[in-house]
Formats: sequence, structure tokens, C-alpha cells
Amino acid sequence: MNSLVTYGLLAAWALHDAEEVVFGPRWVREHLPELRERFPEVSERVWRVMEGVDEREFAVAVGAVGAVVAAAAVAGHRSGGRSAFFQAALNGFGLHGLVHLAQAAAVRGYTPGSATSPLVVVPFTLWARGRLRRAGVLRPTRAKDAVAGLAVAAGVTLAAHAVARKVTGTPTF
Repeated sequence: MNSLVTYGLLAAWALHDAEEVVFGPRWVREHLPELRERFPEVSERVWRVMEGVDEREFAVAVGAVGAVVAAAAVAGHRSGGRSAFFQAALNGFGLHGLVHLAQAAAVRGYTPGSATSPLVVVPFTLWARGRLRRAGVLRPTRAKDAVAGLAVAAGVTLAAHAVARKVTGTPTF
């Protein structure tokens, strides 16, 4: 499989997450009062956790997720794109781009990650899946696989923040 597909996942992820690193924590701090008011059904604990994420913790968490994405890219390259881990990471990447677009729609404006999602995340995912399909190595994706992929992505994100809190000494809520 072409390394543009496999290592391209890591490159596309890096471009996308650079946007999140630059804008994420500051955007959350600036918009937290408005978000709390607009979404009162969200637990106060969630808002406190979001409020407590600083730039340092966020950058370390992004690095931890990057290690997982890099491992997926290597697995994809070594397997000629056949790796279930690589394909799940690719699918999760694309779906998480759609989540960013849904977040932007929910707040009716920009959210960190929503600029590169339609420009990088979704197009790269569709292109890479097409290349895998043409090569005859794309695994079928069912709705339950998509749900599982989003759950794994959420779990990786939470684990990355737990690691980041440990590394940076940020208190855990």
C-alpha cells in the first residue's frame, strides 16, 4: 500500500491537531460561560474538567494521541493497509472530523478542529478509504464498527488526558 495512505494518516492528523493545539484550551476558556448557559444539561463536573485543561496538558495529551496514530500508521504501512488497527484509526479519524463539524453546528460557529475537518480530515479519510478499496484491502465497515470506533477514540482521548495530567502534575477531578 502506498505510504501516502498509511503515513498520510499521521500527516493529516498532525495538521488537524496543530489547529486544536493552537486554539483549543484558549477557545474553551473564552467560551465556557456561553457553553454552560447554552447546554445546561451537561454536568458541572464536565465543565470543571474542561476549564482545568491548560495549554501544557493539552499539548501533552495531543502527543499521547499522536503516539497511537503513529503506531496505527506504521501498522498500516507494514501490512500494506490491511491492518485492522490502521483501518479503525483511519475510520475513527474521519468520524471524529464529523464530530467536530457537529460541534461547530451546535454552537453555530467555530470550534477548535472545525476548520481542518472539512479541508483535511474528511477528504483525506475518504481518499484513503478509496485507495484501500481499489487495492482490495478495505474491510467492510458496519454501523456498529463506527460506534465502536468513536468509543475507542473517546477512550484514547480520555487516557491521553489522564497521562497528560500525570506528566504535568495537573490535579485530577
